[in-house]
Amino acid sequence: MTQILVLGATGKTGSRLVPRLQALGHTVRSASRSSATRFDWTDRSTWDPALSGAEAVYFVPTETLGLPERAELVDRAKAAGVRRIVQLSVRGLDADGGVPETEAAVRQSGLEWTMLRPCWFSQDFAAPDFFLPAVLAGELTTPAGDGREPFVDVDDIADVAAAALTGDGHAGKAYDLSGPRALTFAEALAVIGDAVGRELRHRHQDPAAYVAAQVAAGHAVADAEAVASFLDGIRRGEDDYVSTGVQEALGRAPRPFEEYVRATAPTGVWNP
Repeated sequence: MTQILVLGATGKTGSRLVPRLQALGHTVRSASRSSATRFDWTDRSTWDPALSGAEAVYFVPTETLGLPERAELVDRAKAAGVRRIVQLSVRGLDADGGVPETEAAVRQSGLEWTMLRPCWFSQDFAAPDFFLPAVLAGELTTPAGDGREPFVDVDDIADVAAAALTGDGHAGKAYDLSGPRALTFAEALAVIGDAVGRELRHRHQDPAAYVAAQVAAGHAVADAEAVASFLDGIRRGEDDYVSTGVQEALGRAPRPFEEYVRATAPTGVWNP
């Protein structure tokens, strides 16, 4: 069986990927700033010990991670004997037909690689560091306007990642991952509201005002600006399309947003 390093093992995708790999019988090294195997992008001394002995890596770069750091991590992975990398990327980066800069280090590495390019997560609505506080308050304010987004279930991303890390036929492929239909934020909130018996609203906010509010709430300026830009892209219709990556990778349809909500509502996460 393969020894697999999962970076960001405590994150939304990594935390779901680890048990899937373990259930398949693989040796998994869970790495993050707080895991037993420590990995910190700002502390290069943690990189080589985490990579040592790994044959495959689930590569989760942060949104603001520089290109030199990405390239250095890939070079160190090759030196450590890694043969396969699955990178979590973002949908829509290759609209101009070229190789996105943020993917270039992995794609040009000479290793077996697979790109996972999800859109916004269904689970963002239950994330304490994302939309959950606003959902609990009854009103979510974003720059997304009436734009539509085909929210993808993170469980689908984890399933595709597990397949790409352990199976054949995925090398050299970039999977664009989405749910089966696009929803406005108001429609998504209505689905949640119906499930929990609450009225939930979405209110549009100018991107600059959104950034200011996020910074005031303690978020880094660069992170707030990146999120605002993505949300404004939704308003402009840039994400209003469905992708087929889940079907291509797994041979089945992606989970609809309604299924995610039905499974999540009984946990009480959306009850104030």
